[in-house]
Amino acid sequence: MASSGMSARAWMLFAAVSVLWGIPYLFIKLAVEDLSPIMVAWGRIAVAFAVLLPYALHKGALRGLGRAWKPLLIYSIIEICLPWPLIGFGEQRVSSGLAAILIAAVPLVVALMALRVDPDERAEGSRLVGLVVGFAGVVVLLGLDVAGRPGELLGALAILVAAVGYAAGPLMIKHRFGQMDPLGPVTASMGISALVLAPAAAFSTPEAAPSSETVISVLVLGLACSALGFLLFFALIAAVGPGRATVITFVNPVVAVALGIVLLDEGLGPSAVAGLLLILAGSWLSTGGRLPPGRAARWRVAAQASR
Repeated sequence: MASSGMSARAWMLFAAVSVLWGIPYLFIKLAVEDLSPIMVAWGRIAVAFAVLLPYALHKGALRGLGRAWKPLLIYSIIEICLPWPLIGFGEQRVSSGLAAILIAAVPLVVALMALRVDPDERAEGSRLVGLVVGFAGVVVLLGLDVAGRPGELLGALAILVAAVGYAAGPLMIKHRFGQMDPLGPVTASMGISALVLAPAAAFSTPEAAPSSETVISVLVLGLACSALGFLLFFALIAAVGPGRATVITFVNPVVAVALGIVLLDEGLGPSAVAGLLLILAGSWLSTGGRLPPGRAARWRVAAQASR
């Protein structure tokens, strides 16, 4: 059972996961300089799967999943196979910070989808206000920050499509695998995604050997951002519960923006700052202006562990 307070260990886990899930955009940006977005996605999937599979087998988390291969396949496509290459495609055209800000709109998309598919997650009152505020932030970003630059606008739209996949996946998991330890379905989905993307990755191998920086970036994405981030997140859930653990959703884009500015010399204009603040405020309000409780919150953020 989670403790009632935040211990030193819990704070360390919180800080670690916040960083691990804030840095993928930096390393994706570096990796797509030498590799195709599909190759980057496949590489990190393969690395993460190789690390998580022994642990999932040891925990018995894969038992019974064979009967659910169809929904797992659909989940893998909409949560990993499409979003990860799309984010890489987008980051070939926009900054890593802008990519992270756009992905921060996932809770808004969840609330919007729930209007049709999930009464428990529907937006009313302050949550509806949050939708309006958050999407105003997206409009500010697209209308003021990248307007007039077709390449950047295309990249931003690709990342928004990825955000739709990120939102749809957890809603599906909630209804299909809500009673299971997420370790099993997430590990299985990575294995499925590796198989699905393998043919496309094989046809997009680089003509020249990638740089050491690129190789390290893919390894960091697979080992740290995906596998280690996933394991530490569930340690955090055990320590403080799923509600408090979901606060990292609002920290990740701030970490990503800061890294982009410090390490990649990415600029962040007033419109991007305004968009970030509006999206974060909207995301907070769209979750009810409080920490989202229960298994739905657990899955909503658990799905991000593989990002």
